[in-house]
Amino acid sequence: MPEQLELFAEKPDEADDYVTVARIGDIADGLGRPYEVGNRVIAVFRRGDEYFAIDDFCPHQGASLAGGQLEGCMVACPWHYWRFDVNDGRWLDSPKIKIDTFSVRVVGQLIQVRPQPCNTSE
Repeated sequence: MPEQLELFAEKPDEADDYVTVARIGDIADGLGRPYEVGNRVIAVFRRGDEYFAIDDFCPHQGASLAGGQLEGCMVACPWHYWRFDVNDGRWLDSPKIKIDTFSVRVVGQLIQVRPQPCNTSE
């Protein structure tokens, strides 16, 4: 079940549509965590000081991609090892298939995600 931090559940500012999902230190290096953002669940991954956000649900059978380990720019579905690039959402075994990616930023100690996808998976 994705974590929802009530402390951070504020609505986006009218001029700023990013939503705070976590704090620095909440996501271990090389791993991801699922967060409810609007009506979606988004997996946020950390690699060093960088953060990446993708649709949390694998299109194969709906597994949480946040449960996969990040290796370079690739995360593998923990159920059947479908591999996705966290930069652009490409399925690495068939790049014509994509999942949504989301912009991430860090403001002070807060990790924020923009709820609108950067790309469209359709």
